[in-house]
Amino acid sequence: MDSQALIDIGRQAIEAVLMISAPVLLVALGVGLIVGVLQAATQIQEMTLSFIPKLFAIVITLGILGGWMMGVLVDFTKRLVGSIPALLG
Repeated sequence: MDSQALIDIGRQAIEAVLMISAPVLLVALGVGLIVGVLQAATQIQEMTLSFIPKLFAIVITLGILGGWMMGVLVDFTKRLVGSIPALLG
């Protein structure tokens, strides 16, 4: 097993993690920003006002994109397991 193969596997793993986590993080960022602006405008500083909308948005995002996220993870795992013989040989 050469170092280039390990670097390639690491790069593919980082790409898969970024593809899976980016939609959820962006939705949480957007909802948090909107709620923060509304809290600043109304001067209501309640912690649950920022937590509950983000939680609902993340659950909805996972419900909509969960199948795609699982597909990305399964494809990466299949490629990784399929490359084991080449890595060992």
